[in-house]
Amino acid sequence: MSGYVAVAAVLGAGVLLVTAAMLVRRLLAPRAPHAAKLATYESGVDPVGEGWAQTKVRYFVFSFLYVVFAVDAVYLFPWATVIRDADLGRASLVEVGIFIGVIVLGLAHAGRRGLLRWV
Repeated sequence: MSGYVAVAAVLGAGVLLVTAAMLVRRLLAPRAPHAAKLATYESGVDPVGEGWAQTKVRYFVFSFLYVVFAVDAVYLFPWATVIRDADLGRASLVEVGIFIGVIVLGLAHAGRRGLLRWV
């Protein structure tokens, strides 16, 4: 039970510190709201028109490719650093083969949809 008490104590201390910080900010921070401070500000451009705009699905494609390459790097580099360990054996090699197969499948899907062209 002592482990649960320690976790509860850390969570309680975290909640207490966040609450105290928000209270101190509320008491000490200057307040001077006016129209210029309450206006929407985005990358130095004044807002023009309505707030609703369509976004292109192409951004989803870039995030898909990023995830494919980032996950590849995150899992392959640590595996490559410990590959010399004798305990890993064939099971590790099979697991990484399956992993690389999934990555290749994702890249094949991206290539089939024409996402890897430099156009």
